[in-house]
Amino acid sequence: MTDATERLVNLALFLATAREPVSTERIRSEVAGYPTGQDDDAFERMFERDKEVLRQTGLAIEATPEGLNRLDASATFATEVTLSPTDAAVVRTVGAALLDDPAFPFADDLRYAITKVAALEVSPTPALSRLADEDPETQGAHVAELSAAATARKRVTFGYVNSAGEPRTHEVEPYGLFVREGRWYAVGRDTELDEARVYAVSRMSDLSLNASRPKSPDFERPADFDVAAFIGLPFQYGPDEPFEVTIGFDPGILWRAQALTSGFGTFVLNGEGDDATATWAVTARNRRRLLRWVIGNGPGIHIVSPLELRGELKVGLAEVVNAHE
Repeated sequence: MTDATERLVNLALFLATAREPVSTERIRSEVAGYPTGQDDDAFERMFERDKEVLRQTGLAIEATPEGLNRLDASATFATEVTLSPTDAAVVRTVGAALLDDPAFPFADDLRYAITKVAALEVSPTPALSRLADEDPETQGAHVAELSAAATARKRVTFGYVNSAGEPRTHEVEPYGLFVREGRWYAVGRDTELDEARVYAVSRMSDLSLNASRPKSPDFERPADFDVAAFIGLPFQYGPDEPFEVTIGFDPGILWRAQALTSGFGTFVLNGEGDDATATWAVTARNRRRLLRWVIGNGPGIHIVSPLELRGELKVGLAEVVNAHE
């Protein structure tokens, strides 16, 4: 555990267990981790940074009118979390795997969480984990910066190469992030286009956060924003104009349809019992990824329309067969 991590955990626990608001001087003398012999200005800067980090992790730290410090437990904790020894061991094992992953952007936060877990005396073997399949260290660093920008509501600027290979610089107000199939995506309002867009983090370069007025937000996130509304299927990101496709499911694969469609589009069940089939109408933006999705999740999945896409699929499958004969 790093010195900074240990100090932050000590400060959080000290404030959480204090029965009354405490002075800054008492924190300085009783919380382990603050350097001895530190001058007043240096301590104040470190203490303010520590409080800001804890606030970003969800702790409601307040100052009383008298200048004392307190933790608002009612605003910080929703419900108590109780872990069985087995649950605690699982958390430690998963945490160890993620801490080994250079693509995981919240390593420090995870370390804080693991220190709070009352685990058994176990030594789990770390399992290797890779969230990102393209330049994981860069993606992890970018996601951490974007997450911090979203929390502080600060604009970011970055170079971006879209799926058509066209480079461009964007200024974005980041609202949130999500990860899907090994790739991180940022959702935010593009200030030039004046609309919410989804950007693949792996396509970003020269990411920078607006450094002016660091304590003042640049924007307000829409009250109705829900990042889940922007999470699409792999073939719903791409350079093509949106088009409708209808996909058929044969009886043998119908049991997988719910998981594969993920609630998108319109799903229609045809017939009953073991002979039932289904059709799925959904919007796509990338023809190549759509064909790869159909092939990768088949057999038993086929394109109903448009007809030209069915033709492309047949040609592609024929080429694969010929290459392996």
